[in-house]
Amino acid sequence: MKLTKNIGTLFLITALGLFAASIFFGFLASIIYRYPEFLKNSLGLIKLRPMHVSAALFWILLAATGSIYRSLDILTKKKTYPLLQKIHWGLWLLAILGIFYSYATGSFGGREYWEYPPVFAIPIGLAWLFFLITFFLKVKSIKKWPVYIWMWMTGIVYFLFIFIENYFWVLPYFRESFIKDMVIQWKAAGSIVGAYNMLVYGTAFFIMERISKKANTGFNTWAFALFFLSFFNMLFNWGHHLYLVPTNSTIHYVGYIVSMTEWVFFIKIIYNWKKQVTEAEAFYHYYPYRFILAFNCWLFFNLTLALFMSIPFINLYMHGTHFITAHAMGTTIGINTMILLAALFFFLVPKKEHHQSKFLNTGFWGIQISLLIFLLSLMTMGFIKSIWFFEEPQALFADMMERMKPFTFLFILSGMSLFLSFLGVISGLVYTLFKKHS
Repeated sequence: MKLTKNIGTLFLITALGLFAASIFFGFLASIIYRYPEFLKNSLGLIKLRPMHVSAALFWILLAATGSIYRSLDILTKKKTYPLLQKIHWGLWLLAILGIFYSYATGSFGGREYWEYPPVFAIPIGLAWLFFLITFFLKVKSIKKWPVYIWMWMTGIVYFLFIFIENYFWVLPYFRESFIKDMVIQWKAAGSIVGAYNMLVYGTAFFIMERISKKANTGFNTWAFALFFLSFFNMLFNWGHHLYLVPTNSTIHYVGYIVSMTEWVFFIKIIYNWKKQVTEAEAFYHYYPYRFILAFNCWLFFNLTLALFMSIPFINLYMHGTHFITAHAMGTTIGINTMILLAALFFFLVPKKEHHQSKFLNTGFWGIQISLLIFLLSLMTMGFIKSIWFFEEPQALFADMMERMKPFTFLFILSGMSLFLSFLGVISGLVYTLFKKHS
């Protein structure tokens, strides 16, 4: 099929399938949260949660990879090293099939966010090594690097380093010390997000530059300032994960100071870029433009939440509640997913199709409204749980769950609406994509 001849496109299509799986598993998991007997004897929350998390994580990684490959084809004006890219994709496919088979059969053995048996880390690590090699081979012909190439390069190299560090726990020297084990685990969890954020943010800059060349986003001074700040954050902002761990206090202070500050720069950059995009350019790139603007709004929302979470006293109350889930979901859906959906429309859908679908418009606005209600429900549930943690005398857990009941129902309802809205956008995108290549 002509559609799959371009490896970047193949990565994007694979990522889209994982995204659909992620929202489906997440929707089923939200029902189980309120009705524990649902699917209890088949999947249950113990299987659905890692399925949802892994599918969401792999959606981000593969969509960013596909976007980078497509971007480099445009920048270099030629498709190079197809064999290396096919091996890269094949290793990912091997890992993904093995991981979801393991989840389905109840075979775990990993850690938080990477709960599959550690043996599947080998094909993922090898796939990332092929990605690194292919990337450097493809960019060697580009003499002057715009900011997004620097971001991609930094994110790819650092991700491989942190991914290896993430598996230090298999060594007895680290696993047998609780403090070492905890610090490395959460350091890796925080840093790896910074690494793939570099890939996603770089993709956003590339698309913004292509929508409006007047903005000169790739060589913008603010963009390079954001790159250096993001790089610093990638190295150090994980410290805010460790407020409750008895480590050196300097780690806590540095984590507090740098936590999420790059988002302020991004809001400024997108504000400047939006002013330079003409009405014709916005119309010609209808959905990429709108998903990037949506990402900017959610950036501000998550920045506000993150700043509160970065204050140690408030973090103490938020930790272990639905606030953390709201922050993670807001970042994954509101920031990363909005950018990557913009990328999918930009790379896969003919520009003339962007403005002609009421179906896609309904899905777009359904996502934004549903996500707001979804996150506010989670935050309210987190507030109720944090009060329950510290109240004296403490009520029964069942009583606390009863207080949450109306917001749990709202959480499930908005989750269903979010699921259907995303499904509508995915269906519209797939229909347009196959219509183009049929």
